Amino acid sequence: MKNKNFLAYASALGAAFFWSFSFIWFKIAYLGYEPITVVIFRLAISAVLMGVIAGALKRFQLPAKKDIWLFILMSLFEPFLYFIGESYGLMYISSTVAAVIVATIPLFTPVAAWFFHREKVRWMNIVGLLFSFIGVGLVVLNGSFRFDASPLGVALEFMAVFAAISYSIVLRSLVGRYNTMSIIAWQNIIGVVMFLPLWLGFEFQDFISKPFHPQAFRAIVFLAVFSSTLGFVFFTQAIRNLGVNLSNTFINLIPVFVAILSFFILKDNLGIQQIVGIVIVVSGLFLAQIRQRRKKSSLGTMEFSTQRKG
Repeated sequence: MKNKNFLAYASALGAAFFWSFSFIWFKIAYLGYEPITVVIFRLAISAVLMGVIAGALKRFQLPAKKDIWLFILMSLFEPFLYFIGESYGLMYISSTVAAVIVATIPLFTPVAAWFFHREKVRWMNIVGLLFSFIGVGLVVLNGSFRFDASPLGVALEFMAVFAAISYSIVLRSLVGRYNTMSIIAWQNIIGVVMFLPLWLGFEFQDFISKPFHPQAFRAIVFLAVFSSTLGFVFFTQAIRNLGVNLSNTFINLIPVFVAILSFFILKDNLGIQQIVGIVIVVSGLFLAQIRQRRKKSSLGTMEFSTQRKG
């Protein structure tokens, strides 16, 4: 059981880490390609990768007729609406500002998870999330606590936030019936179909008229392999074992990772305020889990009783 919990937490942490890299890789990909071009190639590469792996392992599952609409709805929220918000938002605001907006996902998720799945919302969980979000603010804001950003970019990133929350709720209904690789393969395949008309209508001519950009295309490949494939594999596994609320708590680490990665890769500054913020974010994550661990045995009994009733 301890090993299972460790792997679940490691999966959530891994998803946050790979998604953090996406904020930097998007910026690099934009050096040569437009947003929808970046997204559609990212999804296509990931779909092929997951399909081949799942097929080789004989774990590729076809959706049941009753679940087709759930797969379409899931793909509408993410990747379609999420990537429209995230990718276009990053054209107007910095990676760190986008990261702190994404970090608000855990603050909204408990309400949605309670409404749709009746997941319990505990006071310690809320306190931990708020505490962690304060740390996020310290990481991404300047010394004067000024938040200078494009309103359009902020609005687009918040669209991505609510799309991600909706995705988590729909995903929760599928993880019990389908394996992780099949879910990711289908969400990317459906996502490509949704993006294709937009790409053909708005960016195809621009794509074929520009020369190949090795650095930008390499960033797209990294986005596909690590963010769209491994990131979602880890996140789906986390939701399967930890639930929506606790899994999304780890998203608070994204701006922390972005700040650190920007320091080493983009040579951005990382001062005392940011370091203090990192400590507070990590502390908030521990606070959010305290009561979860304390009630572990009683929750296990309740889950066993529920399964027996089914």
